[in-house]
Amino acid sequence: MNILKDNIKNNLKYGRDKLGHGFIIAVLIVSIMLSGCGSLNDYIDGYNNASSEGSSLNDNVELSHKSYQDSPYQVLSNNKPEFTKKQKRNTKVFEKYSRLDSLGRCGVAFANICQELMPDSERTGIGMIKPSGWQTAKYNGVVDGNYLYNRCHLIGFQLAGENANEKNLITGTRYMNVEGMLPFEDEVAAYVKKTDNHVLYRVTPVFKGKNLVAEGVKMEAYSVEDKGKGVCFNVFVYNVQPYITIDYANGNSRLSSDVKENGGSTDSKSKNANKNRKSTSKSTKYVINTNTGKFHLPSCSSVADTLAKNKKVFNGNREQLISDGYMPCKRCNP
Repeated sequence: MNILKDNIKNNLKYGRDKLGHGFIIAVLIVSIMLSGCGSLNDYIDGYNNASSEGSSLNDNVELSHKSYQDSPYQVLSNNKPEFTKKQKRNTKVFEKYSRLDSLGRCGVAFANICQELMPDSERTGIGMIKPSGWQTAKYNGVVDGNYLYNRCHLIGFQLAGENANEKNLITGTRYMNVEGMLPFEDEVAAYVKKTDNHVLYRVTPVFKGKNLVAEGVKMEAYSVEDKGKGVCFNVFVYNVQPYITIDYANGNSRLSSDVKENGGSTDSKSKNANKNRKSTSKSTKYVINTNTGKFHLPSCSSVADTLAKNKKVFNGNREQLISDGYMPCKRCNP
């Protein structure tokens, strides 16, 4: 199979940060080279640094979608984020989102995460947002929560308080959202809350050609005051879902052939999780932490640790909560 080279130019002109200041963002050029085995090469990020030489997402390591079975993400550049020296010294708060391109796709999201940016109001529903490639696809017993796609925040709500912002939401699998992105978001949130320091945080969705669904997202973070000792990572998180085959051109999906051949079976962990989970069709009482965007059973120990102002009681089914962008607590597994 011949190597395909697609250059995507995402115009990022004239955005607004959370403080209301106008800014001009340089053109983001994403170059993706895919071989027959699915390698992803030559990713160039010129955000706020158009004259730079850019950075290679993957020069030597194959980023095949097959590798997600081992890990939902791949470490890039020895886990070193590619911020400039000037950016690494910045302790001023900012939050910037790219303008949607002509296909309605999100671009880079960049912020200096600090307690000033973190949410001070309850999280509301985001069901009205339809990111590029959005489909309502349901696979009972195969996908956690049954629904394949989440409206994935590029910069998590718990970090910047941006909720129903179409420039910050992409069509992402449940697996990418919970297993891939969330642990890194939690790491940043915990660090900022503990130290009151700043963390440079940049998330870039990577699209191939004119596809409406991203291949994945590049996530970079760097704690400013301690020069990366507290938080420092550079990873590519795959937008994949075990046992599901996705058409990234439009978001269509189907059960993988190996699942069909085995009668729709999944791994034992998925089986047990679904076996022990309460029926999603009946109404159940949950407690939402509007700060983290997670929902819990009322008996969960995490509920006791949640500030009263961040608690919201919900009576309904978990599918509705997941559809609205909330994530189940891993401790109580509601």
